[in-house]
Amino acid sequence: MLLQGKTVVVSGVGTGLGHRVAEAVVRDGGNAVLGARTEANLATSAAAIDPAGGRTAHRATDITDERQCEALAALAVERFGGIDAVVHVAAWDSYFGGLADADFATWQRVLDVNLLGTLRMTRACLPALRAGGGGSVVLIGTQSAVAAPTQVQQAAYAASKGALTSAMYSLARELGPDRIRVNTVLPGWMWGPPVEAFVRFTARTEGVAEAAVLARLTSRTALPDLATDADVADAVAFLASARARAITGQSLLVNAGEVMR
Repeated sequence: MLLQGKTVVVSGVGTGLGHRVAEAVVRDGGNAVLGARTEANLATSAAAIDPAGGRTAHRATDITDERQCEALAALAVERFGGIDAVVHVAAWDSYFGGLADADFATWQRVLDVNLLGTLRMTRACLPALRAGGGGSVVLIGTQSAVAAPTQVQQAAYAASKGALTSAMYSLARELGPDRIRVNTVLPGWMWGPPVEAFVRFTARTEGVAEAAVLARLTSRTALPDLATDADVADAVAFLASARARAITGQSLLVNAGEVMR
């Protein structure tokens, strides 16, 4: 198993990608330490992934609060003895618009979550990663950071994730001597709760079938189906594992071939 005996901290666990990542960790033999702002979501996810409760732990965590980040890292050490990887799913992705209508105060809050929050959580895990002889940091970025989407405007989200990808290069160089790898997974249109909701809303708004909306999205991909949140989680599990021991400072698009670089 890819993650046998490894402990992975996963931020942003809800009903979508965060849940799928934590699920993949446990499936592949690891322990998953779940963080998110909503305790009820964490409890539901942990119960579904690990009914016996022996392979998961969770704590309500707002990644804009440094103390809460430190508490989640401490929980991982207390419960499972260390941290081998940290996966950053937590993000603010629900603010839409471009430059002309930008509320820069909101942009600053998006940056505080998506960029600085991720860095806070990473720093909180560093002592345990170093104590264990290294490990992996996997950032969740977005295809929008490298190619502007045509369906929606999310300039603040794209900019914040682009900044995070840029930070990855510095982190990979800084933490490499400690055998800590830092990589980014860039999903495109990812079939899961948010995209399912988008398809339903667009179909209702336009008075067309959901299949027609989905066909627009898949018309731009090389493969005939969208990547799913489970597909992205599988890529994360690989990068978190020792199978990727020589990979750092890299960005992996998981997008069914919509954008190729």
